[in-house]
Amino acid sequence: MRKILIIGIGAGDPDYMTVQAIKALNRVDVVFIPDKGEEKAGLRQLRTEICERFIEQPGYRTVDLAVPQRAAAGSDYRGSVDDWHAKLAEAYEALFAAELAEGECGGLLVWGDPSLYDSTIRIIKRIRARGFALDYEVIPGISSVQALAAKHRVTLNRIGEPVLVTTGRRLVEGAPNGLDSVVMLDGDQAFAKIPPDDLDIFWGAYLGTSDEILMAGKLAEVRDEIARARAQARAEKGWIMDTYLLRKSEPGI
Repeated sequence: MRKILIIGIGAGDPDYMTVQAIKALNRVDVVFIPDKGEEKAGLRQLRTEICERFIEQPGYRTVDLAVPQRAAAGSDYRGSVDDWHAKLAEAYEALFAAELAEGECGGLLVWGDPSLYDSTIRIIKRIRARGFALDYEVIPGISSVQALAAKHRVTLNRIGEPVLVTTGRRLVEGAPNGLDSVVMLDGDQAFAKIPPDDLDIFWGAYLGTSDEILMAGKLAEVRDEIARARAQARAEKGWIMDTYLLRKSEPGI
């Protein structure tokens, strides 16, 4: 049976690779590398560099995996995501059938951790549900959430308190009052649209890479500066990956 290893490779710094992830890389015969076009060529290059740095066995090969564009969400966000996942499953299955022989092991290198705002596991389950014989394992990685906290030298949670991990879309709809929130997938800069209400923000973009940007402070005081830096970085690179922690200000903490 064919097998796929879904390997979390961390948030950008190759040193975030775990020993388990490195061992997993050295089990693969084929590494499937997503190709999202010229704008995100840097993400592809990082995956290639990780393979070259950590895979010791000779003879492995890499195969490009063209990622279909997702249609604009409009009013049916879940529907657009479901359609996109269906296209991805078809593309992955065709590539596995053509490039992965029976008994071989393939690797999918997932940015951050496969369990957090990533759909690779769901896509593999779709492929299996379609009747394609495929086994798989999941290897965790260091997420941007963990990297963000480390870079800002803060804890994600207060003593005995919960933390909400959410999206920019959900934040605008209204986060629970007083609950510390880690925000991901915020393409519309929700932090600039909510009442500051004595909130602190710890923001980071391109975490773990040479392009890393970090900013922190009172939301009311720094949100315009973050918005400007974000817009400039996106214009220069053509893409941006960022996340942030929002919490009520607490002196001395």
